[in-house]
Amino acid sequence: VADWEVEGRAWRNTVKPFDRFPAKAEAVLRKAVWDLSRHSAGMVARFSTDSPVVKVRYQLSSSKLAMNHMPATGVSGVDLYAETKGGEMRWVNVSRPAQAMVEATLANGIDSLPDSAAREFALYLPLYNGIKKLEIGIREGSELKPMSARKKPIVFYGTSIMHGACASRPGMSISSILGRRLNCSVVNLGFSGNGK
Repeated sequence: VADWEVEGRAWRNTVKPFDRFPAKAEAVLRKAVWDLSRHSAGMVARFSTDSPVVKVRYQLSSSKLAMNHMPATGVSGVDLYAETKGGEMRWVNVSRPAQAMVEATLANGIDSLPDSAAREFALYLPLYNGIKKLEIGIREGSELKPMSARKKPIVFYGTSIMHGACASRPGMSISSILGRRLNCSVVNLGFSGNGK
């Protein structure tokens, strides 16, 4: 997925694939903001597949999976949404990390769309952790096609609530909810305690 046009990733020349600021920003940002920009908050990997099974395998940047006030599903989980027959995006499942290397089956037995068309999926990335590597698995013989990011994103700037606190899962952060409601791409530039 690191090679895809991931939605919500405004810069490609980052230190890690899912950082929110380019590498050159480290020299001009305060350390607190730089560290928070390493979180993948607001990023979405969009793809289509005809597979009834969707799995993920990913490596988190930090072993701090949860916080006292926020569960591992929101801090470090990935959150899967799928297109319905009516064209809406509906929640499917979220990973429940127990360690920094995560493997999970997020969908198993999803019915096919009319005419066996491939279904669109949106995989929301962790809000308060970074990802070193992310892979998506499907049933053997099925096809998976990365989707381009939608153009002209809405850019959100703010502090903890915009960053994603304290959503129970990535798809429930304010920027993600509004992105689905408005059917548009978003860039999350929320940095907890550091919106100045």
